[in-house]
Amino acid sequence: MTCIAGVVARGRVYLGGDSAGVAGYELTVRADTKVFSTGPFLVGFTSSFRMGQVLRHAFSPPPLPKRPGALGRYMVVDFVDAVRAALKDKGWAAKQSEQELGGTFLVGVSGHLFRVESDYQVAESRDGFDAVGCGSEAARGALFAARHLKPEARVRMALRAAERFSAGVRGPFRVVSG
Repeated sequence: MTCIAGVVARGRVYLGGDSAGVAGYELTVRADTKVFSTGPFLVGFTSSFRMGQVLRHAFSPPPLPKRPGALGRYMVVDFVDAVRAALKDKGWAAKQSEQELGGTFLVGVSGHLFRVESDYQVAESRDGFDAVGCGSEAARGALFAARHLKPEARVRMALRAAERFSAGVRGPFRVVSG
């Protein structure tokens, strides 16, 4: 249970996350954060703290492409292959009906915000914002409605909306940008 919300503004990405760790009816406000930077990448995860720990501490993204227009292909092929390898190596990836499954997370890089789904598909919203986790619908609505706010304030408002309308989202909230 989580909410990760991100906005692209003026060539930068702003990514925020909550602090809830939820298992059934139990809630722990975690000290370890769901959003972080690793090199030029901002990452915000849902699905599993273990997956987030692997992405933060054991994942080495391949070098970014230098060729203009190559970022989309890089994310779909090179980046995802490296994520799959790290998750598999650290015992977190799953296999169901011969299909590999990971988790869901947002990635900000080079002024773009990507969503990586559990089946490793990569998406980039035309809206310039996105959210994942159990509070994502409330967060996306708030991001849409708060276009007049500065980017970090927009992300924080989205997280507050998710906290208000989802039992699985709790502050404190952390926002990173790059």
